[in-house]
Amino acid sequence: MKFALVEPLTRTRAVRGPFDYRLPPGEAQIEVGTLLRVPFGGRSTLGVVVALAGETELEPHRLAEPEAVLEGGLPEDLVALAWWMAAEYCSTPARALGLMLSPGAARGAGHRYSLVAGLTAAGQRALAGGEALTDGQRAALERLRHAGPTVAAAIGTSRLRRLERRGLVSLEQVRQLRRSSHPRVGSAPSQPLALTSEQAGALAEILAGLDRRSGRFLLHGVTGSGKTEVYLQAVEAVLESGRDAIVLVPEIGLTPQLVSRFEARLGPLVAVLHSKLSQGERHDEWWRLRRGEARVCVGPRSAVFAPLSDVGLIVVDEEHDSSYKHEGDPRYDARTVAGERARHSEAVVVCGTATPRPESVVGLRRLRLLQRVDGRPLPPVEVLDMRGAHHPLHPETRLALSDLRRQQGKAIVLLNRRGWSNFLSCRACGRVRMCPNCEVALVLHRSAGFVACHHCGHRDAVPEHCPACGSAALARHGAGTERLEHELEHALGGEGFPVFRLDADVAASRVAGTLARFGAAPAGVLVGTQMVAKGHDFPDVRLGVVLDADQTLRFPDFRAEERTFALVTQLAGRAGRGDAGARVLVQTLAPDARSIRLAAGHDVDGFLDAELGHRQILGYPPFGSLIRIQLAAAEPAAPLELAQELARRLSLPEATVLGPAPLFRLRGRSRAQVVVKSTQRALAIAAVGRVVGELAGRASKAGVRLSVDVDPQ
Repeated sequence: MKFALVEPLTRTRAVRGPFDYRLPPGEAQIEVGTLLRVPFGGRSTLGVVVALAGETELEPHRLAEPEAVLEGGLPEDLVALAWWMAAEYCSTPARALGLMLSPGAARGAGHRYSLVAGLTAAGQRALAGGEALTDGQRAALERLRHAGPTVAAAIGTSRLRRLERRGLVSLEQVRQLRRSSHPRVGSAPSQPLALTSEQAGALAEILAGLDRRSGRFLLHGVTGSGKTEVYLQAVEAVLESGRDAIVLVPEIGLTPQLVSRFEARLGPLVAVLHSKLSQGERHDEWWRLRRGEARVCVGPRSAVFAPLSDVGLIVVDEEHDSSYKHEGDPRYDARTVAGERARHSEAVVVCGTATPRPESVVGLRRLRLLQRVDGRPLPPVEVLDMRGAHHPLHPETRLALSDLRRQQGKAIVLLNRRGWSNFLSCRACGRVRMCPNCEVALVLHRSAGFVACHHCGHRDAVPEHCPACGSAALARHGAGTERLEHELEHALGGEGFPVFRLDADVAASRVAGTLARFGAAPAGVLVGTQMVAKGHDFPDVRLGVVLDADQTLRFPDFRAEERTFALVTQLAGRAGRGDAGARVLVQTLAPDARSIRLAAGHDVDGFLDAELGHRQILGYPPFGSLIRIQLAAAEPAAPLELAQELARRLSLPEATVLGPAPLFRLRGRSRAQVVVKSTQRALAIAAVGRVVGELAGRASKAGVRLSVDVDPQ
């Protein structure tokens, strides 16, 4: 008799498996990673086999048997990865496994089949005059002869069934792949490009790592230095060795050029996985990877769980980007998970960026690309002092944009704030229009006619009067991308010089199309939030502008300097890739800020040295670890009360427990948090996981949601 240890896929933190199930005699198809439907807690649920055993400590006759074996099981290495994630991120194996299953597995979504007709030899003879045919039958057979195998519904299933009975056609159920097309942005060469000496040196180091089946590299290259070509040739090498590859990108909709280049070079071996595909498309791409029909997975952070059988290389493009951190539970960091999956699979990790994180500089072997592939210098950056200014655009910026319009060039303008105005206030009584669910101001979106909360999504019509005093004198404060787009269209737009906008208010389905139209336009301006600075390669951008560059410095976050430096440097890198040269203008209220001054000088090493020194003194990552525990409930006092109990129970060596501290109300729930700061990462994670597990039942009864964020961003 054999037994399976099964992890039921429940969301309840208090329920911890695995649980023993008795396997039917002769059951051979169940292995580690198999997806089952099992009886659990009086109902049927999905479960994943995490181990097999020949004996059990329980009474075998009292154990239940699985109800069904389902498609969509996981490779064994992903089961091990889920167990590691549960411990590393103070979550549960069930929640981690749920992230890895094939799309639609929980709802029984499956493959799509179509009835396909083909012409038989007898059908060929019939067309030659061997049998009597009606006009309709002859037309059907002629179509099959000219077009080849055809979906039966396109011709007429009932007619083809009659022809099948006569042996003139064959009918077969064929699996149909659902694949999404991706807008092409720019050219995508199908052959390897010649490498510079710097690229060749970096690639040689990566290939040596592939040979010894280990290595973690930071490909630190200035914008335009050809990091993507190094990725491509490394992926081609790993495929030639018989192994597979994963390529992670921050946001799939914002990196269509990179996706296009991989698909042009590697063709059907590439599968693209992301949330904007339909469930059927994601299901089919997942299965192409699981069956080995595709051997390279390109996608955002969840692609790190691609069901490839033998991963030899994981690439993390734009590794500095915070979108690699998952917001749900478990709150994993795809960069860290990539490292663990590579360790387990004996694979190589290559993290690429122009603005490395301090954590990556300390933890990875750095490979440098100091020059652009075309030999052109990085564009000069001018810092414009906005202290005392009353218009969102500095006079120098307005002049530069006017000159660009006259010369019919292209510009990218970054303002990391969407909407029309930051908030509305009453000029009579001073009241600010606030979200009823969150303790934040509503943002004006004038063209759509509403004010919205950017946290919970609440919307109201634009008010005509103050709800407190009835005054019609409402003031608009600040400017966002919507207002900036309007002002640029009024000042510069028109035929021959369009203004494009790219931010979170632009529908996801239109993002790649907007980038494609901007790339194809002979001239124009692309306005947007940080989305416009993410990995785009437009060779004819001659002007880059950053507005309110010090905005991120005003957040109470130890990463504020890092984010500001990366944002300015990345936007500057979008300009000056063509023949005409370029310039970058940075508007700021803090022209002497370290991050802005060093970004203007393209001094990455100077910034990293200063930032690492600062963090070492304060014990911040990479010299220490942070763990944030958040508690939220509808009842105002409950989160803080439980947070106080949690903080009391956390007694850790070499650690500081900060809090509990109340947070602003969000989505109708009061919140509190406790932060643990420690130089003993593993001990701190284990202690937090233990205490959260002890309090999970009490929190559930009190209606308090507990969440743990290791390495919060």
